[in-house]
Amino acid sequence: MPMNRRGFFQAAYGTAGAALITALGRPEWLRGATARKASDVLYLGPDKIKVTRLAIGLGTNAGNVQRELGLQGVADYLNFAFDQGQFFWDTADAYKTHPHIKQALKSVPREKVTILTKTDVRTTAADMKVALDRYRQELGTDYIDIVLLHGMRSPNWPTEMQGVMDVLSEAREKGIIRTHGASIHSLVALQLAAKTPWCRVQLQGINYAGIRMDSTNPAEVVAALRQSKAAGKGVIGMKVLGEGRLRDQIDKTLGFVLGLDCLDCFTIGAANRDELADLIRRIPKNSRAA
Repeated sequence: MPMNRRGFFQAAYGTAGAALITALGRPEWLRGATARKASDVLYLGPDKIKVTRLAIGLGTNAGNVQRELGLQGVADYLNFAFDQGQFFWDTADAYKTHPHIKQALKSVPREKVTILTKTDVRTTAADMKVALDRYRQELGTDYIDIVLLHGMRSPNWPTEMQGVMDVLSEAREKGIIRTHGASIHSLVALQLAAKTPWCRVQLQGINYAGIRMDSTNPAEVVAALRQSKAAGKGVIGMKVLGEGRLRDQIDKTLGFVLGLDCLDCFTIGAANRDELADLIRRIPKNSRAA
């Protein structure tokens, strides 16, 4: 039977792998620190966008998991999250959950919520302008807090996406969006993001096991993310649970990301209120070094 990536990581690293997790995800500076909470408020990137440590992800299995709740079901779920102090909501055009956020905003003040969405526009500046107008209409808002280029993989993505990036820069200047950046899906694209001033916020897959990440070696990803943090960028983690493959190791995975010095916050796509409440309970107890 072929070995999956998680199995490879565990077999190849063994005790050394455990040491790596400790070194990367449980740094000395966490010892004696105040417990971190899902609802902790942070200010992301050079534009100081107000976020919570845990973002409410609406893109599990391309949004299919959340959309199963229905329009009002997702809105009720987001309202529940807001009542728990979770006001940072993470979506994308591809997830088809913009209307669900619009429905939730009928019950939650817009200025109390931070909305992140992602664009798959790869064509012209004109297409990006049209898309921005559509996103705002679908979301029911005049402005969007964070817009990311979705799924950057190419080693030349800043050059290839220049027209779209210029539109987002102009939109930021006009207050249509508050900041911009990219979600990254390859190690070379990640390493380039750290050197790209336009990329003010980045979203990056990270977990201790190298599952659904841009490298099976978490140390490579952490090293690149530390470069981004040193450059002043806001860094959001994703695929913390390896798209569900690490569901049986939630405490271990949370402990790893909570101990990283290169993440501001992270997004997880819980399927329902019970899963979200469980995550909120687990985060503080996994946020201190042993």
